[in-house]
Amino acid sequence: MNAIEFFLVQHAQVHVAEAGARPSYFDRTLAGLTNDQMRVRPGKNLNPIVWLLWHMARTEDVAVNLVVANGPQVLDDEWTKRMSVRWRIIGTGMSDGEVDEMSKSADVGAVRAYRAAVAQRTRDVVRTLRADAWDEIIGFADTSRGAAAGAFAPTSAWVEGVGYTPWQGQSRAAQLGASAIRHNALHLGEAITIRSLAGFPLGV
Repeated sequence: MNAIEFFLVQHAQVHVAEAGARPSYFDRTLAGLTNDQMRVRPGKNLNPIVWLLWHMARTEDVAVNLVVANGPQVLDDEWTKRMSVRWRIIGTGMSDGEVDEMSKSADVGAVRAYRAAVAQRTRDVVRTLRADAWDEIIGFADTSRGAAAGAFAPTSAWVEGVGYTPWQGQSRAAQLGASAIRHNALHLGEAITIRSLAGFPLGV
């Protein structure tokens, strides 16, 4: 198994498993939840699961497509309208009220479909990214593409003239692993906590 194949195996675990495949970590985390349950916020400053899915998808979309691959983001295919979500940011820096508003207005099915579309685009990018690009270091120009697309809130780590420092100074390979795998796994763990606090047992 080479590095690309290994990435794809790990990435598949944080997204919906393909038909006929064994349930992924993502499948097990969301098993049995209704759309209404995905909107539940069991305590102040806790994120509903639908918000987590949207945030994971936005982060992966921006980091992989705009920053790593210098290509179009999936969101621009009318997904804001389909999801009934007015924000284009990745979610970092949103206020408590904005999280509430997004979670109540979002079309849960469309959010899940958007995340699936982002996952497929990531897999396409990884399969086609030129070999010498993997070790290239992400810099200001790369994260500026995200800023130009409105991905970073004023309260996020974006600094005019400096860039989005959390994503700079590392290789494109490292950013792919961070935003497409590790970040997803982190928030799926958060989703399990939200389920527990809300009284929705995993049941798997």
